[in-house]
Amino acid sequence: MKKQVLWILSLMVALVLVLAACSSDDKSKDSESASDSGGSSSGGTKLEMWTFNELHKTFYDEMAKRWNEANPGKEIQLSVSVFPYEDMHNKLLVALQSGTGAPDLADIELNKFPNFLKGDPQLLPLNDIVEPELNNLVKSRLDIYAKDGNYYGIDFHVGAAVIYYNKEILDKAGVNPDDIVTWADYEAAGRKVLDAAGVPMTTLETSDLWSLMPQVAQAPGKDDLQTADGQLNITSPVVSGPLKWQQNLIKSKIAILTPGGNHHAEEYYGMMNGGGAASVWMPMWYMGRFTDYMPDLKGKIVIKPMPVWKEGEPRSAGMGGTGTAVTKTSKNQEAAKAFLAYAKLSREGNIEIWKQLGFDPLRSDVWNAPELKESNKFTDYFGPDIFDVLTEVKGEIEGVVVNENTPAISDAFKTSVITRILLDNEDVDKVLSDAANQLK
Repeated sequence: MKKQVLWILSLMVALVLVLAACSSDDKSKDSESASDSGGSSSGGTKLEMWTFNELHKTFYDEMAKRWNEANPGKEIQLSVSVFPYEDMHNKLLVALQSGTGAPDLADIELNKFPNFLKGDPQLLPLNDIVEPELNNLVKSRLDIYAKDGNYYGIDFHVGAAVIYYNKEILDKAGVNPDDIVTWADYEAAGRKVLDAAGVPMTTLETSDLWSLMPQVAQAPGKDDLQTADGQLNITSPVVSGPLKWQQNLIKSKIAILTPGGNHHAEEYYGMMNGGGAASVWMPMWYMGRFTDYMPDLKGKIVIKPMPVWKEGEPRSAGMGGTGTAVTKTSKNQEAAKAFLAYAKLSREGNIEIWKQLGFDPLRSDVWNAPELKESNKFTDYFGPDIFDVLTEVKGEIEGVVVNENTPAISDAFKTSVITRILLDNEDVDKVLSDAANQLK
């Protein structure tokens, strides 16, 4: 009996030791996890951040480590959570409206940002970190996240629209891309390409706005789908003109509809990778789609400024974006702003945005930096002079009008307007008039 009691007591002691060891291991893992997220379990200001993009998280984690190394005594513990796109934006909106549960910082996609500026924005004005750097920044990319003189979001990139030419195809047709100055030149070159190479000059989207918005936004003045003061503008020549031109390109077979509906579809990547079209206009950040999804075009693609409707007009426009914001409910607003300024406004941060993400940085003073000419997958693919084009059009990057009406207008074009015009070949003016009546 005594032996049995001693055996039970020994077993209990062993279990206690095992549980103590497990507890120690769990604490060790928790410490490692905190370190991995860019902070330190032993101290530092805790900052919570939400994003919808895993690559953004990787960037922020790296910048948090760099911040801690560069700012002893001001360390942060950054915890970045990645949510699905719609879920994150909906969750953030509810949290801000209720006043509880919001993170310190959040990525908000451009088309969703107007929803967060309605009424009294529950985001913190960022003028104190933006204005000291304005001379180094492309201001039009800050204006899209502004309201009543306050800046509420900071983007990753300029998103400058450029045109990507397949030089191998153009050479077959005897076309020099440097001779293409206007869209009329582009159309004429497209006829030569179609005759000589048997492929279309480009592809036009039906389910997204990347084919349309750069051509609309680059028109002189501040008006695009809306006027500068927010009035609906879709029936104006600024919008109808490019759509009529695109419709004519489809009819003449100089252009075809984009396989899959947009330039992010697998069907498009496969077609383009096989030399199925001679060019496409997209923002600079689209370089990553070429390197990742169209590897067979390595060494064949050259980047040039977009053609213009009339010589002397702007040759680019800023497209897409993600505005990173600090919430008013943050208990560590100054730390959050300081980190955001370091990650997305500083020279070091902008160089890392290029190195890590392949985006055209918001600071134009780094475009000529030697770090941007260092060999990486983008320079290996496109050549070492990528930023020469961006520098060339520095003063010609038009902004876009973004406000609370933007999401509804964008949805109308994506779901109906473009399809009716380019696929169904309906009268452009009638389609735009119908859409305007519905939107009003």
